[in-house]
This record gives sequence, structure tokens and C-alpha cells, in this order.
Amino acid sequence: MESLVVPVLILLAVVAGVIVTYRAVRGRRASGGGAPSRPAGPAQDQATELARATAGKLSESEHRRLYAMIAQGQPLAAIRLYREVTGEGLRASRDAVGALAAHPQPYRQQEPVEAVQEDDEPQRFPYRYRAIASKGDVTREVSSNMLNDEIYGRIRSLARSGDTEAAVTALTRHSDISPVEAREFIALLDD
Repeated sequence: MESLVVPVLILLAVVAGVIVTYRAVRGRRASGGGAPSRPAGPAQDQATELARATAGKLSESEHRRLYAMIAQGQPLAAIRLYREVTGEGLRASRDAVGALAAHPQPYRQQEPVEAVQEDDEPQRFPYRYRAIASKGDVTREVSSNMLNDEIYGRIRSLARSGDTEAAVTALTRHSDISPVEAREFIALLDD
């Protein structure tokens, strides 16, 4: 019987060592140390895209001031600054500043937006172009034979760059809607 005690003790020591090693490796993988990282999910992609769009709405000095506030741990001041600069609501500003904090973006020089050419009369195409914009439960549609992909793209660029009045003017010029309807439509594009 004494001859079996030593091998059983050795076996127990080996099993204990394997268990401790297994738990250490598993714990390291759970904390991200040893396991390969998974690709970013749709939520992270949306947050990164929101951060890019948010950074694009800021001038260089506003971008610098906003990131200084984030770095100093002043999120409320950063949200307030973003609201003042963009005129967006509280929830949208909170989400935008949160996205910038989670996914830092370098300042990029804003590309100048081409103005829509002001001809005497817009060209009429042999088809009706449908432009649809929606936000939440609100959906607006503009259908016109004076719109095409290129003109609508320029109108969208004007709206996203913050030149709302130029976008409204271009949209009313290339469709048969009123300026009030055009403003409602453009308001859905600026996000």
C-alpha cells in the first residue's frame, strides 16, 4: 500500500498543475491577452462612422477645443460646445461626442463643395428621378424630371456641409416643391 502513495501523490500534483495552467491560459484569453480579436461588429462600425461624420462638421479650432474638453474629462462642456456649433439636439450631440471619445478622429480639411450651377432653366430629363429621405418615422420624397444622380448628390453634399439654404435653393430649382417642403426634405439629409 505504501508503494502506491508516492505515485498517487505525483499524479495528483500533475493534475493540479494542469488545472492551474488551464485556468491561467483561459483567463488570459478572456482578457484579450492570447486570443485573436474578433472583427468589429455593426454597432462599432456605426459608431466609427458617426465619429467620422461628427469630426467632419467641425472647424479645426472647434475640433481642437472639443478634444481638449474630452481629454480634460469635461464631457458636458464638450456636448454643450458641439450643440452650439452644429445646432443639433441634446441626444444627437451626446451620441456624437461619445463616438468621438470612443473613436478619435484626426482633423481633416473639409473639401470645398461645388455650388450647383445656376443656368437659366434646369435641364429636363426624359424620366422622373425619385429622391427619398427619412429619419425615424418621418419620410419625404421628391420626384422630378429635373433631377438626376449628379444634381441630387450635389444637393446632398451642400446639406451635409451645413449650407442648408443653398441646398434648399437647388432643390426647389430642380423640382416643383415649395421652399418649406424643400427645407423639410433637407433637414432629413443633414445627418
